[in-house]
Amino acid sequence: MTDAERAVAALRDGFTCAFVRGGRLYTSTASGIRPLLDWLAEDPCCFQGAFVADKILGKAAALLLLQGGLDGSSGGVYGGVLSDAAAGVFQQHGIPYACGRRVPHIVNRRGDGVCPMEHRVRDIDDPAAAHTALLAAVAAMRASANDQPGSAREETEREA
Repeated sequence: MTDAERAVAALRDGFTCAFVRGGRLYTSTASGIRPLLDWLAEDPCCFQGAFVADKILGKAAALLLLQGGLDGSSGGVYGGVLSDAAAGVFQQHGIPYACGRRVPHIVNRRGDGVCPMEHRVRDIDDPAAAHTALLAAVAAMRASANDQPGSAREETEREA
């Protein structure tokens, strides 16, 4: 089985994101860009020479993959759902890609607008700048969620 086949098979097995590098398969069930951010925090070059498969790939994810060293000489990408903007990033950088379904943009979880991470990188083309902007956006969203009355964190603290 090729690296691409292994990574895509992991999506069929219920993982949201997977990549194969150096013969090793890495998987996650986390949603959104979280797996990519977590892997980048552990190893800033984690996607160098990798084949990556993600359930949903938008521009934010595409730029994070580039930040992690993905390039067209030895890596590639599969998106179950792939946005036009992500395809543009991959084309611009010579990265081979394939998808199950191509869409104009990635929608938010409510399905009533553009994904906030996609919106955040709309005018950003530099992977390092996108990484910084996305980390800030995630931190702001977490802070906002923790400030909401009745948040899961607050409920847990009350029960303890």
